[in-house]
This record gives sequence, structure tokens and C-alpha cells, in this order.
Amino acid sequence: MSERAATRLHVTEPLAAGGVVGLDHQGAHYLRSVLRLNRGDHVALFNGADGEWLARIEGLGKGWASLAVVELRRPQAPEPDVWLVFAPIKRARLDFMVEKATELGVSVLQPVWTQHTDVTRVNTERLAANAREAAEQCERLTVPAVREPERLTDLLDGWPATRRALLCAETGAAQPVADALSGLAAEGAGDAPWAVMTGPEGGFHAGELDALRRLPFVTPVGLGPRVLRTDTAALAALACWQAWLGDGRQRPPDRGA
Repeated sequence: MSERAATRLHVTEPLAAGGVVGLDHQGAHYLRSVLRLNRGDHVALFNGADGEWLARIEGLGKGWASLAVVELRRPQAPEPDVWLVFAPIKRARLDFMVEKATELGVSVLQPVWTQHTDVTRVNTERLAANAREAAEQCERLTVPAVREPERLTDLLDGWPATRRALLCAETGAAQPVADALSGLAAEGAGDAPWAVMTGPEGGFHAGELDALRRLPFVTPVGLGPRVLRTDTAALAALACWQAWLGDGRQRPPDRGA
């Protein structure tokens, strides 16, 4: 029976039985000073490509750690390909949204500048760190990519031909999200790559909504009669998308008693 892992860590090195992985100062500090682990304790490692592996701490000092890769715990498995395309919002809510979107399985986090976007700067390094920590906690096998912000018009100009988009439309014509997704599921649309799109606080500009509605790959949806904050709308739409078109029917990994 495999040893129980004290924590999960995302690494960039290849993972295979018999390999050795070194941690940087931050990772070593986390194991040594935060978790109070010692040589011989076990952790789980994943890199987004080789599955999840059990590793044993072979050496642990001030600012360094050496981990011996022992055995495969979970093989790499396909995950839904769904982007979150969002207008940046204030820092605390943005951090929260990135954390929860990671838990909900997004593959890419793509900030966009819209006509009503008030935020003028996005710290993508901080968002990437938030996404990595959330992935470690929620037991997914990948970390979503965090992309640099783009203008909405530029993003749409280079939009991939096969990717569809679920547009959270605050106003105007839009199907209830449950009706739209149940119909798309019946069509087998879950096999396509997707994106969920949300606007800034205050919503998309009317011209932006009209332009988005005219695009053949966009499905406008409504999320009910209440006015939702941007982060709430994004997470509600992602949860609905996963339930109908994603991996919402699967169960978390069984770690035993």
C-alpha cells in the first residue's frame, strides 16, 4: 500500500520512478518550516504531463530539498479544455476568482480589456501562483495557463476556429443557461473546446454584446434574474458548463481511509 502524502506540489521537472527532484527555496521552506516535515516523509508531485507521483524526502535543509520519486499514484488523464475569458476586476475578487476557476477545471485564464474595464494592470505572476496553489489543493493534475491580457477585439480576431464560447450576457437576448447547455449536450458539443466569457463590473458595452452575439461560435446565456458580480457569474457559468459538458459526473480520486 502506498504511503500517505503529506501534501501535493507542482514541479516542472520530468517525473519517473527512480528520479530525483530538487526544490527551490520557497518549496523547501514550505516543507521544512510550514509543514514541519523531515527526511523520510512523503509528498505527492505532479507536473501536468506525467501524472501524480509519490516522492520521499531524501534531504532537507535551509533553502533546499531533494525528493526521490518512488511510485506512480495516478496516471495523467485528459481534462476538459475550457478557457475562462474575463475582464480584470479588483485584486481580492480576482484572486478569489482565479482560485475557484482553477478548482472548477479551467485550462486557460485569459484576461481581456473591454470598453468598461476599470482595472488597468494585471499581475499575471501573482495569478499564476494562485492557480498553482489551487491546483495543488484540489488534486487536479494540471495547472491552468495564465496568459497576458489582450484587447477583446484582438482576442476575437485570432480566435481558434474550433473553439466555442459561452457568453454571460447581462442584457439582451439570451437563453437560460440550463436550457442552452442541455441542448448543446444533446448535440454532443462537449467534445469541442470551449470558453466561458464574462465582462467587467458594470457589464460589457452594448456594442460589444451585439458584436459577440453575431459571432457563430458564441452562445449567449442568462444566469437568472439577479445581477451577479463578475466573479460570481464566471464561477456559476463554469460550474454549469462542467455539469453539462465537462467532467462534472466524475468523482474525486479515492485516497482510502
